[in-house]
Amino acid sequence: MDFSLWPSAARTWQEVLDGAEYAERTGWYGVWVADHFMVNGDDLSLPMNECLALLAGLAVRTERVRIGSMVLGNTYRHPAVVANQAATIDQLSGGRFVLGIGAGWQQNEHEAYGIDLPPVKELLARFEEACQVFTGLLTQDRTDFDGKYYQLTNAPLEPKPAKLPILIGAAGEKVALGIVAKYADEWNHWGLPELAEHKGEVFRAHCERIGRDPATVRRSTQAMVEIVTPGDTEAEERRERLLAAGRPTIMGSADYVLDTVARYPAAGIDEFLVNDGLLGSGARRFDALERLREEVFSKL
Repeated sequence: MDFSLWPSAARTWQEVLDGAEYAERTGWYGVWVADHFMVNGDDLSLPMNECLALLAGLAVRTERVRIGSMVLGNTYRHPAVVANQAATIDQLSGGRFVLGIGAGWQQNEHEAYGIDLPPVKELLARFEEACQVFTGLLTQDRTDFDGKYYQLTNAPLEPKPAKLPILIGAAGEKVALGIVAKYADEWNHWGLPELAEHKGEVFRAHCERIGRDPATVRRSTQAMVEIVTPGDTEAEERRERLLAAGRPTIMGSADYVLDTVARYPAAGIDEFLVNDGLLGSGARRFDALERLREEVFSKL
């Protein structure tokens, strides 16, 4: 299983870059950036950098790690525009970019900017059309598409990437995982190993219905993860807040974290992402990441 870093887009550009350079220097597999314009809460004064701009910067400041969006909300941008942006970032990165996309969900962003957030049925229908637009533009010389929500006429995309993987972030079992089965090269969802195993079973059923081998889809996941020193009351308080909010959380001794993360491969997971949003800043952040790397990931 591979391990990748997910630096918070709420950090400054320099902090995001420092994290990516640390990941590249110490052997992490990839670096991912979330696509949000504000936090999902009441304090709208907190900063949030734009995903694609950060990824373009990382593309030219790194050389080895994969970089990708985790994930772009489909409601924020026309898929044809995103496809062109993605192809350019892939060119800047020398072919290391992964286009991570999702249907969109964060309500306060849509309300603040006046962006339509349709009911779930329409949201997913729009997203499936967008997946068809991405596939056409990234693989065909010209794309014609006459959908309910998107229309393209003899649309070009040049220069075209040699191979730009599409990752879909989705967890909905009735419809969304069916879209993953049809269009995704990679699939991401939050969850602990038990949930990953369950989602994998549902996903296999969707693949069987369309005749696709589920093993052809690379799987990734994440949870809030941290090695906690006994007696660290601040860390324990963070853990309780995360659990109360329903966030998948792996916090405890190094042995506990190791034992939990070690169960992911058997559940079908190929890549585990470490979200650094609650790991602090400066030396504290990198000390926490190094403990994970040395005491957990190096043993797997």
